[in-house]
Amino acid sequence: MRHRTLGAGGPVVSEVGLGTWRPLSRDGRRGAARLVGAARDLGITLFDTAGSYGDAEEALGIALRGAPRESYVLSTKVYYEPGGTVAGLSRAAIRAGVERSLRALRTEHIDLLSAHRFDDRTPLGETIAAFGELIEEGKIAHYGFSEWTARQIDAACAAATETGVRPPVASQPQYSVLWRVPEKAVVPLCQDLGIGTVAFWPLAQGLLTGKYAPGEPPPADSRAADPTGRLLMDHFMAEPILERVQLFARLARHQGMTPARLAVSWVLNRPGVTSALVGASTPEQLAQTASAAGVLLSEPTMELIDKIFAGCVYDDVAGTG
Repeated sequence: MRHRTLGAGGPVVSEVGLGTWRPLSRDGRRGAARLVGAARDLGITLFDTAGSYGDAEEALGIALRGAPRESYVLSTKVYYEPGGTVAGLSRAAIRAGVERSLRALRTEHIDLLSAHRFDDRTPLGETIAAFGELIEEGKIAHYGFSEWTARQIDAACAAATETGVRPPVASQPQYSVLWRVPEKAVVPLCQDLGIGTVAFWPLAQGLLTGKYAPGEPPPADSRAADPTGRLLMDHFMAEPILERVQLFARLARHQGMTPARLAVSWVLNRPGVTSALVGASTPEQLAQTASAAGVLLSEPTMELIDKIFAGCVYDDVAGTG
């Protein structure tokens, strides 16, 4: 596993991080402990979660119990309350969310706290000042944003300068070979501002593993077979895209890789990207995607991937670029 510094002055994190949006394991907390243990054995140091991810924070905190605190980087988020209710980014909401996360994670500090979404009901200066207070108190070390637009990130950095708060170090957008919205404005701005990009859903919700075949129903145990999961994937499930993914899978095999490894490698080879968050149900799945760390893709390979998905990528979605 290779590691990179997140932003200007942020923590050193593994190129592949473990995301916990989906349950850590289908086998409960014992399975979560096995998965987190496997992640640590693979050299993964970045563990990303949120208070709104069911019991993921608590499961992660238990799984990491006993590990030296300096040996891993904890990333969590505020904005949503447990259950998905919007709490927002007021000073009170942020502090309540952090205290709840600290208890669940069984830790005294959070390495990276991200604003899960933008809150247009709260003055931005109040939000940034709250992050600054938590840094001074030692409850968080760094902060960042998830799915914020370039304009919102730029405004946050200006507010940090005005209030004397340490600048943010991380942006966490959805980013994959199919979803390239951040390339237009968010990633370039973050590069200019010294903010690292931590990409989530680099496998496009599992689509880029190649397991969804054109003209066939999704596997019964797949995310696309679940009504809730399918809602998040519908824009990827068109036949032309599924056909291109099969070509992508063929290229991966020609390169001696699985499609999942190639997909994560592609993200890690993009400018400005520090780390890619992957989910997994088993240690074997995690080992497959974690092996993307350190893979350098040639320029001809990157160009060929662009040609495979030409006309099928999402790169201009209003409000998210």
